[in-house]
Amino acid sequence: MKAIRNSHGFTLIELLVVVAIIGILAAIAIPQFALYRQRGFDARAQSDLRNAATAEEATFATGNAYVSCSEADCDTKIGFKPSTGVKLSMTAAVGSFTGTSKHDQGGVQWTYDSTKGGIQ
Repeated sequence: MKAIRNSHGFTLIELLVVVAIIGILAAIAIPQFALYRQRGFDARAQSDLRNAATAEEATFATGNAYVSCSEADCDTKIGFKPSTGVKLSMTAAVGSFTGTSKHDQGGVQWTYDSTKGGIQ
């Protein structure tokens, strides 16, 4: 009975072990989370570039010419508005077009070339 009455909490060693375990788990999880975020931003830029290429093809189908644009004016020229943070540039040539995109917080710049069949 005396042992039950005297245990009113955790010892300092038990608390230190729990804090150390939480610290180790956080040290592993935080860099992985940052990597997942960067991959998400890269995927957003890649998706925007594919969608802009589809809009370019639709513009060509209706007007028989490709159009050059950047993220600021692609909405009015080809009817596509890129996601927030994505830098997009489409460059038209006679019978073809190229495009690039990169997210501000991403690590990859994507390139699309219509003569080579898509994203390079």
